[in-house]
Amino acid sequence: MLIPGKPLKHGANATHSLSPQQIRAALRDMARTAEQEVMGVTMASMDELTLLSNRHGFTALAQLGLDACQRLEIPATLLFFDLDNFKHINYLYGRAEGDDALKTFADVLRIAFRESDVIGRLGDDEFVALLTGSSAVELGGIKRRLEEILDERNATMRRGYAIRFSIGQVEYEPGRHGLVEEMLVEGGELFGQVDM
Repeated sequence: MLIPGKPLKHGANATHSLSPQQIRAALRDMARTAEQEVMGVTMASMDELTLLSNRHGFTALAQLGLDACQRLEIPATLLFFDLDNFKHINYLYGRAEGDDALKTFADVLRIAFRESDVIGRLGDDEFVALLTGSSAVELGGIKRRLEEILDERNATMRRGYAIRFSIGQVEYEPGRHGLVEEMLVEGGELFGQVDM
């Protein structure tokens, strides 16, 4: 029974109320725990090397984007990127240099696309971008734009190789693509990737 002026008991055996300092400490602990859980979820959906969404994170975010496109009846296009001669870079220059090439390409994608586009690394040297509100895009123009940025990076870094890539696309069709995963599979078949 609550009696005015008496402290509220916490738990079955609690005999006193918490001091303001104890409350603040408990809230700090709860905030730290929540922050650690959010960080864990974020890290589970992020590629550690490139800091782009990993396959899991990309699929979740891109599905939200695709659902919005479906509700608003607007187009979307999924772009696929594959670094050319990536295995050759790793073999000749070492894994650290291969990692650097992946990070450079991820940065180029971040620069080239809008914040509303969802960009991710599926694995190895495979990247994707879901362009919301965009129907089939002119791949030549996108490739030229990315190559311009890469050329600047290649010149600045003075590597023994130039980062180059191949590109493909799948246009969102509401009747065929309810899930982003379906677009990934279709793109993998068209783009020659067997592990999409």
